[in-house]
Amino acid sequence: MSQYTTGEMAKACGVTVRTVQFYDQRGILLPSALSEGGRRLYSDDDLKRLKIICFLRDTGLSLDTIGQLLKEEDPGSVISIMLEQQEQVLEEEIAERQRKLDRLEGLQKELKAVSSFSIETIGDIAAIMENKKKLEAMRRNMLLTGIPLAILQGVSILLWILRGVWQPFVLWLALAIPFGILWSRYYYRHTAYICPQCHEVFRPGFREAFWTAHTRKARRLSCVKCGHHGFCVEAWGGDEK
Repeated sequence: MSQYTTGEMAKACGVTVRTVQFYDQRGILLPSALSEGGRRLYSDDDLKRLKIICFLRDTGLSLDTIGQLLKEEDPGSVISIMLEQQEQVLEEEIAERQRKLDRLEGLQKELKAVSSFSIETIGDIAAIMENKKKLEAMRRNMLLTGIPLAILQGVSILLWILRGVWQPFVLWLALAIPFGILWSRYYYRHTAYICPQCHEVFRPGFREAFWTAHTRKARRLSCVKCGHHGFCVEAWGGDEK
């Protein structure tokens, strides 16, 4: 039967000598024998045990958990459950880190779009990013629900031009007008705007919001606080109170 010193064990498993000694102190990897000079000596079974410990440590399990597992009569079934639980924990950690990475990338992207920024500017960007998904979801729903009407419009116009059948166009008009009014009001109730000068978050009057010039992310409005008139950045406003 082979015997290994602490250094040989460490080299075989790619860890430090102090790590092997620490596992001995924690009672999860005791040497099988001691030399005449008091040096720790390990067997082939001890080497296998160290490899198992290193593998489990790489999965993120704590030494206390590993120690309990190795004491079980049937550690295989218990380890399987523990690994499944650890997998779930790691997946949640990865998802959380990915969310943080997405926020950082979004912040960097937004900062590149402004010539100068301050703490208030970063606060504005944070407010926009916080509910960006809700705003995009609302816009996406508006687009998807408008597609059938757009198709009906195209078909009705073709029928009118090619065959002189105008009734489908009247039907489209009867649907499009109330649809446009309802969606406009819904959009208005769920959006707010951030003044680039005083950073006030406000909701303008419906007429101003509806008729003013706008881009996909901003509208030319008058701030209710400082009176600044210019493009204000659109943000999710929740439900109108």
